[in-house]
Amino acid sequence: MKKIVFLFLLVPLFLFSQSDFEKGEGCLRKEKLEQAQPFFEAFLKKNPTHLKTIEYLGDIAAHNKEWDKAIGYYKKLKQLKPSEANYYYKYGGALGLKAKEVSKFKALGMIGEIKSSFEKAIALNPKHIEARWALVMLYIKLPGIVGGSESKAVQYSNELLKLSPVDGYLSKGQIDEHFGKYASAEEQYKQAIVAGSQKKGSQMLANLYKYKMNLPEKAAKIKI
Repeated sequence: MKKIVFLFLLVPLFLFSQSDFEKGEGCLRKEKLEQAQPFFEAFLKKNPTHLKTIEYLGDIAAHNKEWDKAIGYYKKLKQLKPSEANYYYKYGGALGLKAKEVSKFKALGMIGEIKSSFEKAIALNPKHIEARWALVMLYIKLPGIVGGSESKAVQYSNELLKLSPVDGYLSKGQIDEHFGKYASAEEQYKQAIVAGSQKKGSQMLANLYKYKMNLPEKAAKIKI
């Protein structure tokens, strides 16, 4: 009985001794990002080079679409650990999302750094799937006059195919769909489903039928 009482007495002591970082992570596990943020900020003041805390704050800022804050945190991560591919990927992603919300003139000046960030992520981690996806989408969305390129998108899509057949087929489908090659996109999405992308591949195929090929009856038959 005394042991049980002793353990109960320790519980509040344990909770009190938790660091702000641990409290922040506890909030994140419960998906309470707004509650987690002040804990991480407090911890960062005492531990200004703590990588995971900086990354969490960058992720929270990105979730809240506070792009300048997110960019600042990810830039600091790059400076502290320039060998980590994900930091360049996240930095490029935050830059890209900010570029969507600024003037076209300002966005044009950001393209080079966005591309180089994703390319750096791949150079540091040759198996980085997300950075290749980002480059595929960037090259098909950009007008040719400012660096858009179907052939470049296909290049990264081919690399994805070698790393992950599902991502390869899905990215090829996206390229074909963007350039109006709907029959080819249809086949790519079907290949992705066969390769194991039942949910995402089926959703992309259904959207292709419904919104691009004007075949709502075929879209309705797809089980997602």
